[in-house]
Amino acid sequence: MKKVLVAGANGQTGRQIVSILKDKEGYEPVAMVRKETQIPYFEEQNISTVIGDLEKELSGVVKGMDEVVFAAGSGGDTSDQKTVDIDENGAKSLIDASVDSNVEKFVMLSSMGTDQPDSIPSLKQYLKSKKAADEYLKSSGLTYSIIKPGMLTNDEGKSEIQAKERLNKSGKIPRNDVAKVIVQSLNSDILKNKEVEILEGQTEIGLALTNI
Repeated sequence: MKKVLVAGANGQTGRQIVSILKDKEGYEPVAMVRKETQIPYFEEQNISTVIGDLEKELSGVVKGMDEVVFAAGSGGDTSDQKTVDIDENGAKSLIDASVDSNVEKFVMLSSMGTDQPDSIPSLKQYLKSKKAADEYLKSSGLTYSIIKPGMLTNDEGKSEIQAKERLNKSGKIPRNDVAKVIVQSLNSDILKNKEVEILEGQTEIGLALTNI
């Protein structure tokens, strides 16, 4: 069983990642939560938890983990400083801890638009921080996958997407399908040291990812 730490497990997408992992053979999700009050939600599903704060020391959180998913984020809805603290510095700290713990793979939930942060003024700092974290991961020496979805929705997932290194268009995608992509990319042979943009589409997820 591969132990997978999911940072941001209590978020809308994070919860779906953990749920999918729980039912996937060969994986054991460990939900990283910031508050003890968030633990019962996962305990009720027999999912292990660990307390961890992206703005504090993280080395102990990653010990014993085989793979790491970064699904945390401010969502761009907080102050610029909070966005930097979580989406950039928090991600970098988790990457450093993962390097020290020799994790097999690090999967980053990023965002489309990181190459043109000025295109969405309200999300400028968020996209800049995401870009900085992505680049830090690529230079870390870790085996990685960087997943860059379009606008997240709560629509029902269809398990069908479009995926390319650069799609050169905007669009949306259900959180459930993003979670499925992240879980599939934990496979060491899928999206190895690659980044991919994803939107809703008509190609089965597994097939779409193997063609990158």
